[in-house]
Amino acid sequence: MSIKNIVFAVLLIFVPISFTAHYLQWDPLVQFGLTCLAILPLAAWIGAATEEIAVVVGPSLGGLLNATFGNAAELIIAVVALRAGLIDVVKASLTGSIVCNLLLVMGLSMFLGGLRYKEQNFQSVVARTNASAMNLAVIALLMPAAVNFTSVGIEEATLQKISIAVAIVLILVYLLTLLFSMKTHSFLYDVGLADVGSVHPEGEAEVDADGHTSHRPNLVLWVSVLLGATAFVAAESELLVGSLEAATEQLGLTQLFTGVIVLPIIGNAAENLAAVTVATKNKMDLSLSVAVGASLQVALFVAPLLVLIGWFIGQPMDLNFNPFELVAVAVAVLIANSISSDGRSNWFEGVLLLATYIIVGIAFFFHPVVVST
Repeated sequence: MSIKNIVFAVLLIFVPISFTAHYLQWDPLVQFGLTCLAILPLAAWIGAATEEIAVVVGPSLGGLLNATFGNAAELIIAVVALRAGLIDVVKASLTGSIVCNLLLVMGLSMFLGGLRYKEQNFQSVVARTNASAMNLAVIALLMPAAVNFTSVGIEEATLQKISIAVAIVLILVYLLTLLFSMKTHSFLYDVGLADVGSVHPEGEAEVDADGHTSHRPNLVLWVSVLLGATAFVAAESELLVGSLEAATEQLGLTQLFTGVIVLPIIGNAAENLAAVTVATKNKMDLSLSVAVGASLQVALFVAPLLVLIGWFIGQPMDLNFNPFELVAVAVAVLIANSISSDGRSNWFEGVLLLATYIIVGIAFFFHPVVVST
């Protein structure tokens, strides 16, 4: 078992500790910290179980499974926060996830990979396709805000209708993206997803020359792990959201900063670590597939799905985002597309992405209030 997997296994101890802290009503800040630590390994086990099940069910269904559960922890946290009425926090976490994956994760991948290899290559065709899809996402997020900004006295019900219509379009585009990447043009995306490195009792899976894993996972075991980890993430998310407001107040942080910077890092920690790890092994195709793919999933699937879920549960959430958040997303997409368009990367390009993320983080840290939408 790798050091990474040992660390995630040890962190599982924080799951019962976090529940204990809640029922004994420890300080909200302590509860928040323990819950964050508990979610990290659970998210890793969701990813691991998804990958192991994908080995059994085959590439097509496995790809769909990976796409569905890729941001499971983050989606569950968002749904719980949405149900609690923390709509601004949900919106901030969505934009923060896109920014985090495009700037922090991609930046770390290019920087650390570039330290070991002078220049790394990846599929420029895939990079351009992903860039176009991200541009669509920016347009979709900008339109409701533009309608609100250019209209006088527009009703919330109208913005909700616009958001629902846009959400349906984005989900359809996401489904077509899956068809494109897994069926009609799967050869462009064949980057050895089995090399991500799953967590399983036998240790790291060995991959033969044809890209097939040499072990046959226990399907019942891993389905049980997937369902169990998902259930625990849902329970931990309730604790996280319950202590969020008090904890951020004690830390002197705004909910905007917490949503944009803190929650995305927690929800995507395992996936982010996988992207950076494979980049240091000179597998930049796979690294960018994880980082950019996660951003696309949030923009084209998670955000519109939350709009529909909010409408269904009576907590209407529209796509009229805080203009400051939209600027951050547009900046992230602009520089990420610019750097990745040539199909090559080096450590300095990673520095540029990381510097952009730090600047964005500083701006959100000092942003005084959440602009109500």
